[in-house]
Amino acid sequence: MMPLYCGAMRDCRVLALAAAVLGLLGCSAPEPESGPRERGQHRHLLIVLDGLRPDYVTPELMPNLHALGERGVVFTNHHAVYPTVTRVNAASISTGAYPETHGLLGNSVFFPDVDATRFLSTGERDNLLRIESAEDGRLLTAPTLGERLQDAGRRLLVASAGSTGSSFLLNHTVAGGGIIHYDYALPAELGEAVQQRLGPPPPAAMPNSGRNRYIVDALLDVGLARVDPTVAILWLSDPDTTAHAHGVGHPTSVAALRAVDEELARIQAGLLEAGLLDTFNIWVTSDHGFSTHTDRVDLDALLAPFAGELEDGSPRVVAGGGAIYVRDGDAAAVAGIVRALQESERVGAIFTRDGHVPGTLAFADARWDHERSAAILFSPAWTAAENEYGYRGTAASYGTAGHGSTSPYDIHNTLIAAGPDLQAGVEVSLPSSNVDFAPTFLYLLGMIAAPTMTGRVLTTALVDGPELPADERPAELAAETPDGRYRAAAQLSLAFGRRYLDSATAERR
Repeated sequence: MMPLYCGAMRDCRVLALAAAVLGLLGCSAPEPESGPRERGQHRHLLIVLDGLRPDYVTPELMPNLHALGERGVVFTNHHAVYPTVTRVNAASISTGAYPETHGLLGNSVFFPDVDATRFLSTGERDNLLRIESAEDGRLLTAPTLGERLQDAGRRLLVASAGSTGSSFLLNHTVAGGGIIHYDYALPAELGEAVQQRLGPPPPAAMPNSGRNRYIVDALLDVGLARVDPTVAILWLSDPDTTAHAHGVGHPTSVAALRAVDEELARIQAGLLEAGLLDTFNIWVTSDHGFSTHTDRVDLDALLAPFAGELEDGSPRVVAGGGAIYVRDGDAAAVAGIVRALQESERVGAIFTRDGHVPGTLAFADARWDHERSAAILFSPAWTAAENEYGYRGTAASYGTAGHGSTSPYDIHNTLIAAGPDLQAGVEVSLPSSNVDFAPTFLYLLGMIAAPTMTGRVLTTALVDGPELPADERPAELAAETPDGRYRAAAQLSLAFGRRYLDSATAERR
């Protein structure tokens, strides 16, 4: 295949194919096939649109994605993993597990053997390689989907316009497949083939349409043929990149939504042209939701009374991304920091190991209890207030807009899917999560998930999926201070023997 943007004749053919695909999307939903079917016949394409809120998916803003849902399955109660940040969710998609199992705890993380003075950005692959070296190869402490596929002689391909770190976490051992990124590729010859076919990648922009288009072309024109993946993950950086700078609902952010929606039509047209459209189940999701940001807590000032140096001159207290390490383990300092956080109106729910500090929830309640965990984890306070464009959800954090909190606007994200193994024209209101992809793909491939994969198979969306009792019900976990002035509560959904964090709140009296 030639690059999808390389000439007028090519563009005309792609437009015609896109029209054919759109015609297919607009037709009445076919009846699900009846009777048993052999698993393992089809492939999976997981498309991650970074930061896509469910309420963005309307016929006006995203007609192609909306049409995909009409002919497939719309999950109306899908969940990101908390902390609701990109690299945590990339690791959870890769491992089918929560941070308590895979050990990648934030968009920034603290590994004193790598740097005892500060947190490291997990958005940079170089930092991940440093961590991997310091941890004797254990970047993630759980097996991955890519490794499971490799054991069965199959391959995972990642094509990403996101950060070098998020792309690496999706298939960090490469596991017989590959990674295509605008900044690097594994194996290297895969990147050389992309450069030969498409030339150098375009620069970053807002919307980041050029880079997103380039990665789509790299997948369609190079990656599928050279790697022959059973599972492919395509990660586009918008609307996240643009919304961080401009805000939720801003006209430039809306333009980013329209651009990634156009890529969905091109992807399906490209698969159709290659004769692969009927062989793939297409899953469109996001790593997290998005909120408008308001003023955050001055964490440096709050931590100043507890700061100091250890004997080696490194800091006693190190903080980043809502996690706070008290490196000498002083229980009085941990309790004092928690009390200061509880007194700040800009701080939401607070978590400690086993909830041992009065008024705090347990790390286990957030599925964050790992040997690498900090002493304290806190969420920004959040509200359901509307912004100037009519989108609900604010959080007390830095910048114009973003994510990372226990707000339902950050936790509840998008999942829409269609394909030969999926039902047609249905909505699934039972809870689902980003940890559910790996177990579901492996099940549909006739494979067994690793014991560490605590996600579930999304049976309610499948053709001929087994009928399993959901027993869905809400639940709440709560803790308050002895004086009753601060109360933290986690709202959960229980279903299929699993629990999903819907939100967590803080109340002050």
